[in-house]
Amino acid sequence: MGSVSASITQVYKGDVMVTKPSGPNLPFPTPPFAGTTSRLIDNSVPARPGVPLPSPDAPNIVLILLDDVGFGTCGTFGGPVPTPALDRVAANGLRFNQFHTTALCSPTRAAMLTGRNHHAVHMGNIPEGASAFPGYDCIIPKEAATFVEILRQYGYSTGAFGKWHVTPAHEQTLSGPFDRWPTGLGFERFYGILSAEASQYEPPMFDQTTPVMPYEGRDDYHMSEDITERAIDWIRLQRASNPHRPFFAYLATGAMHCPHHVWPSYIERFKGQFDDGWDALRERVFRRQLEMGVIPAGTTLTPRPPEVPSWDEYPDKYKPVAARLMEVFAGFMAHTDEQVGRLLGSLDEIGVTDNTLFIYITGDNGASAEGTVHGAWSAPSFQNGLPEDPEWLLAHMDDFGTARCENHYNLAWAWALDAPFQWMKQVASHFGGTRNAMAVQWPKRITDKGALRSNFHHVTDIFPTLLEAAGIEAPGFVNGLAQMPIDGVSMLPTMTSAAAPENHHTQYFEMFGNRAIYHDGWIASCFHGRLPWKRFDSVPFDGPQEKWELYDIRNDFSQGNDLAQVHPEKLRELQQLFDAEALRNNVYPMKEPIQGFGPKFAVPDALGDLTKMTYTSVHVRMPERSVVNLKNCSFRISAEVSVPASGCEGVIVAQGGNMAGWSLYVGSDGKPRYHYNWFGHEHSVVVSSAALLPGRHKVVIDHAYDGGFGAGGDTVMSIDGTPVGHVRVERSVPVIFSISGETFDVGLDSGAAVGNYPHIYRFTGEIHGVTLERLSEPSAAVRELIADAEFRASLAVQ
Repeated sequence: MGSVSASITQVYKGDVMVTKPSGPNLPFPTPPFAGTTSRLIDNSVPARPGVPLPSPDAPNIVLILLDDVGFGTCGTFGGPVPTPALDRVAANGLRFNQFHTTALCSPTRAAMLTGRNHHAVHMGNIPEGASAFPGYDCIIPKEAATFVEILRQYGYSTGAFGKWHVTPAHEQTLSGPFDRWPTGLGFERFYGILSAEASQYEPPMFDQTTPVMPYEGRDDYHMSEDITERAIDWIRLQRASNPHRPFFAYLATGAMHCPHHVWPSYIERFKGQFDDGWDALRERVFRRQLEMGVIPAGTTLTPRPPEVPSWDEYPDKYKPVAARLMEVFAGFMAHTDEQVGRLLGSLDEIGVTDNTLFIYITGDNGASAEGTVHGAWSAPSFQNGLPEDPEWLLAHMDDFGTARCENHYNLAWAWALDAPFQWMKQVASHFGGTRNAMAVQWPKRITDKGALRSNFHHVTDIFPTLLEAAGIEAPGFVNGLAQMPIDGVSMLPTMTSAAAPENHHTQYFEMFGNRAIYHDGWIASCFHGRLPWKRFDSVPFDGPQEKWELYDIRNDFSQGNDLAQVHPEKLRELQQLFDAEALRNNVYPMKEPIQGFGPKFAVPDALGDLTKMTYTSVHVRMPERSVVNLKNCSFRISAEVSVPASGCEGVIVAQGGNMAGWSLYVGSDGKPRYHYNWFGHEHSVVVSSAALLPGRHKVVIDHAYDGGFGAGGDTVMSIDGTPVGHVRVERSVPVIFSISGETFDVGLDSGAAVGNYPHIYRFTGEIHGVTLERLSEPSAAVRELIADAEFRASLAVQ
């Protein structure tokens, strides 16, 4: 099947022109037999079955998407970290300095894959923060087929490697449904993570839809290296087995999202380079950007917000901590770009570089300020709204970059790396949140090598660009469903001609109330006022802290000169346009991260309102949301196990990881232990007074909660009805153990160990069942035991 010319139909939705899909319906029907058949083969004429293929000159496509990288990070765009792979793509192709994302991870990915605005495809937040409104339920409509699905049905081989993070939370279980996993949205091959972030050393990897642990038994494992190797191997396999089909490879690194994990040799490359602090770094980046010409002459370096501390006022005692955190980040970035370079080199080796469209997007949003003022050793701490004491970071500096912690740099480094713009990730009103550096090469088509393009583009433009490059029309129907209008426009004219006019005329931005509207060179911006590093704070919509600003970005590249007072009529016009776009795209109701939770706003939940469930050893790699929630309540964990004559050891059940979680396991001495881990800082452990003897036993953990949010309680262990241990837990994790994919496992601990035991640590006995039960209150018997001073003394309370 040959290609169809990529004609489009443009229509107006309100005041905005969008593309109405009008190409051939997919899937293609089975073509009629073109030969003839008779009773015997001698009188019959065969005809080879048709195989869907794009045009013979359709390019291979490689799409790179990094995570949490500010515009001023990479050396290619003036940043402090040398990025030779990005340099190579820019030298052989083009740099884009006005490419935009949505200011947050999953929304950017959904918009990129579907070509529609993020709220329009229901991804106004990350799946972990979904709520029951059309723009925010995080369930991508089937009326918005991905470009990957379209490429696949036209004959492309398709593979995704790395971070996904667009599957609804309630669909991430091992029983599916799988139609919004990568393999259900067009990818024939998937190897990576579903989660928002992951340890680079112990990530929750999936091979297709099967959990795997490629790090088991290895001390040299790194996820960025692994996914790159898998992508290279898949491309080589594809070229050898299907050379007539082009391929689409999507490499989405978990880097540079925290935790910032990288080998020491990369960190040491940057030792001492950031000792003069973030203000000096931002100035250096800005000067280099001007010298390189990646920002226009006359660009303003926007000032530091008062909420971001200056380096001079930051305590001298903690400056070595801050500098080290930035050194780790820089090493991580260098290592990540090195992996992209390996992939580029593999294309050379197999001889396909010339006709491969290679797109290198350096981030899904601006640099992240979520690490709070002092940075973080344990990422779950700030994710639960509990920033760490900087004294802890000072005492644990040697852990940064290793598997012993999940580190994140100080928020002020994010501001510095977003030079020359205001703000950072989450702040969709300003380019510090939405402007990402991008480079593109396609030697066969792009002849203006090494040039810079300053046309305004948005991540929704990837979809129509790739289809036009492949010579494919956007289909009107996919799998029987009429397709939504496409919001993006093709960047191919910009790529092939420096004289191409602007074609992305209007674009709204919104994230957590931070909002903006771009239209033909003007942008109106409103910072809502909640700071990105204070996720549980709330400020009023339309309150006094909100202020609409107006910028002419044709003459003000960095949003440095507010013209709201000069052109009030233009501001009113754009505010009205924002409202129209918000209504068209499901932006309303706007909300902050803390809003939209609870039963009233609940999206589908894998468990519904169940408060008790029994699990067995088939239950591994279970996401936190799919397991009975034992937070902020009294609970009971009951494990029925059989011990062989030789004894047993290992993890019976665990949830979370080394930064937060709990585990019930048997030590090498045969004694059961219950370990509660509060952000890696506090460890409450009860050890049984007796070992498990051969035979069948019931080990029970009863926790009597003090009440409140993130409060403590008393934990009692019993074996076969006899109390054998007690521990006081002073405080508990209130919201989430991990967004890095640390999961619930029976019979092992599949990620970073919750407690002080070997990696994985499989249980060597037999597990008949583990029951988790959320209780409205503990039993009277447990309360009496906890109150019994003799009982506590007899167990030598730990």
